[in-house]
Amino acid sequence: MNAAGTLEVRGLSKSFGGIHAVKDISFDVQPGEIVGLIGPNGAGKTTCFNLITGFYSPSEGRVHFRGSDVTGEKPYRMARLGIVRSFQKTNILKSLTVFENVLTGHYLEARQPLWRTFFPGARVRSTERAVRESAERIVHTMGLAQRMDVPAYMLSCGELRLLEVALALSAKPEILMLDEPAAGLNSQEAKTFGEILRKLRGALVQSILIVEHNMGLVMGVCDRVVVMHFGEKLAEGAPAEVQSDARVIEAYLGRGKKS
Repeated sequence: MNAAGTLEVRGLSKSFGGIHAVKDISFDVQPGEIVGLIGPNGAGKTTCFNLITGFYSPSEGRVHFRGSDVTGEKPYRMARLGIVRSFQKTNILKSLTVFENVLTGHYLEARQPLWRTFFPGARVRSTERAVRESAERIVHTMGLAQRMDVPAYMLSCGELRLLEVALALSAKPEILMLDEPAAGLNSQEAKTFGEILRKLRGALVQSILIVEHNMGLVMGVCDRVVVMHFGEKLAEGAPAEVQSDARVIEAYLGRGKKS
């Protein structure tokens, strides 16, 4: 019997006009794991994300979470169940501060009137306190405490990436799914981002599934890596195993053939 919180992807496939974007993909994400999903552009990684989170319906295959079949559930239902994803582009409110953005995310998740974010009434002060404490914890964990009162439009690219993850954490996920969170980051920012991801596990989220092109980040933070190529799973294993896999070296890293 699988542990509570396990995400199981079994035989997942998706075709668009006869083109197999994803073909017979299977893998698990166990509680406490950080799993990387890698592959060249067009490998099917983001499509796979969309299938898991309900943005697409699979042509074949099933998705199970916590022992239940959640295949084809609407995205908002997936989020309610605990599977939450970030996007390469997100709706950060640039005129609000870092803290206000995260606080607003909490209220949207709780389906509370937005005005309560800034004008709490006497009857909701206890809940208000808990919400603010949760938002503060997220901001601190994401390394944004020193920028808490800074408007989002003044943040660097790296800080915006951290804020995107903070907004996803406002939904209180069990599994956090990140789609290229290190895009646009320099090497130092990516290193810092990786350190923060490791802190999140077990603190604010059980497990993380990450699509990423930054191999340094993936190999440095992931417990296990799944490699996709032309919509299919090419390899799976620990980072060191994947790095030394001849198929991956040839098909993905591009060093398998002599020039």
